[in-house]
Amino acid sequence: MESIKKLRELTGAGVMDCKRALEKASGNVDKALEELRKRGHEIAEKKSGRATHQGLVESYIHAGGKIGVLVEINCETDFVARCDDFKRLARDLAMQIAAARPAFIRREEIPSEILKEKQGDHLEDYCKENCLLEQPFIKDQTLTIRDLLTQVVAKVGENIVVRRFIRFQLGES
Repeated sequence: MESIKKLRELTGAGVMDCKRALEKASGNVDKALEELRKRGHEIAEKKSGRATHQGLVESYIHAGGKIGVLVEINCETDFVARCDDFKRLARDLAMQIAAARPAFIRREEIPSEILKEKQGDHLEDYCKENCLLEQPFIKDQTLTIRDLLTQVVAKVGENIVVRRFIRFQLGES
């Protein structure tokens, strides 16, 4: 029971999901965590084609008012858009964008001339620095933003898409 409680605190997964993961991992919490992550990826993959017409626009103004971010995050229903997990995700993403300065949401948005210039490891490094979904999460460097999204999708049971963002910094054009 203690292991189930620990897994729930770490992941937010349901009691039965935690119990199944622990059974499959023979009681090993680390292996159960990995099992829950795999399961979350499977859930997110299944939901990725669903339409996302609800959501919210989150704003974040960094202390001192010199950096500001607007980010639009979409989900399937207004019910999820109003839940605390979704609102927390939106806030965390706005803070991530303010701190990590991504230029793109996903790799597919990188212009072809940049892709040609960057190859192999240079491209991977470029994507980790400039693509929001591939950046390490500022609050937990063991997760990427894609992993964070996957966790929330698995928890709320709906597809979630980062639609667009804009970052302002005083003195930059």
